[in-house]
Amino acid sequence: MKLMKVTDPDEVLRLIKENFSGLERETLPLESAGGRNLADSLKAPEDVPGFDRSTVDGYAVAARDTFGASEGIPAMLDCIGEILMGQVAPQINNGQCCLVHTGGMLPEGADAVIMVEDTDVTGSTVQVFRQVAPAENVIHRGEDLKEGDIALPEGHKLRAPEIGLLASLGISRVNVYRRPVIGFFSSGDELADHKTRTLNPGQIRDSNAPALLYLAEQYGASVKYGGILPDQFEIFLDKSRAMLEETDLLIFSGGSSVGSRDYTARTMQELGTPGLLVEGISIQPGKPTLLANCNGKPVLGLPGHPVSALNIFSIFGKAIINRLAGSNKDIFKPTVKAILSRNISSQSGRTDYVRIKLEETAEGLKAVPVFGRSGMLRTLAEADGLLIVPAAVEGLSAGEAVEVSIWE
Repeated sequence: MKLMKVTDPDEVLRLIKENFSGLERETLPLESAGGRNLADSLKAPEDVPGFDRSTVDGYAVAARDTFGASEGIPAMLDCIGEILMGQVAPQINNGQCCLVHTGGMLPEGADAVIMVEDTDVTGSTVQVFRQVAPAENVIHRGEDLKEGDIALPEGHKLRAPEIGLLASLGISRVNVYRRPVIGFFSSGDELADHKTRTLNPGQIRDSNAPALLYLAEQYGASVKYGGILPDQFEIFLDKSRAMLEETDLLIFSGGSSVGSRDYTARTMQELGTPGLLVEGISIQPGKPTLLANCNGKPVLGLPGHPVSALNIFSIFGKAIINRLAGSNKDIFKPTVKAILSRNISSQSGRTDYVRIKLEETAEGLKAVPVFGRSGMLRTLAEADGLLIVPAAVEGLSAGEAVEVSIWE
């Protein structure tokens, strides 16, 4: 039997960056571009904000008119009116001020704002009980962005804050990378569709397809499900070739274990050049993972065991989707700190992903390992996240502070 040659996880991520790049660009209305990555850097067409603004409710003043002011000896200023929102402010002269609201425009001649609670008003006379420095409680024109500044770089993901920023700049259409389309096959004669009511002897329902297709959509891809491939190489290859022509990324679930009936590796070699890049990853669970570059398109072979398949897809499938979608950022997963409840053994040279259940205690969060074989979905359903044990570490001890990646 051929021994599996394994690749370090970081090397796999490097290969993904080296072999694949962003897809074609398309132009979308801003309101339809949420979740996409920019295909061009966007420059600010104007200053933001476009005028000096107050950050508080108060009085716009020339700071020098307040120097030396205190509760015992307040500065006395003449209020010449109120600056209404959305209106041009009048000019103030020495000894004058204007009432201004948060976000309101500062009048010419003013360089600071004194908060309402630091003043007292009698008629048009404002008593100022403390001094303010120039620029205090003020956002200056262009302080957020100056005309010509890079507002957002290429590859930046458009979330709600970015869409709001671009809307404030009057940008209504954006160039973004196209959403990746994933072709997905399950494989194995033992599999039955998950909707099957009665199983034949030796059959199991395909739990990977619904779970992985959901994850793919969560990661920003659209999916085409090709069904379950039988263990017949000609059918396996023909259907895979047809699906690859219609999609940007092809994924197989199952058929990546070393054995005489493994058609996935053979198919990857037939689909295009340069072919197989990875024939196993030094990771647990998920060691028998395959990755190929088939004429510029990525093809990923996931282990059949559900825990392994979900673990690998959440790391490397997500990395491929991000790359195709033009993202300029590495994968980020939210983490929480917790105290490990028991010892975890680990094999040197292999990165372990341990399923973790989080429990609240009086001392803080406790990380409780959820052990079980890679075919046991219950262990995933019980887990809140994953603990990564690096390849250079030979286990972790109970009582250690650890970081748990929250399961998506």
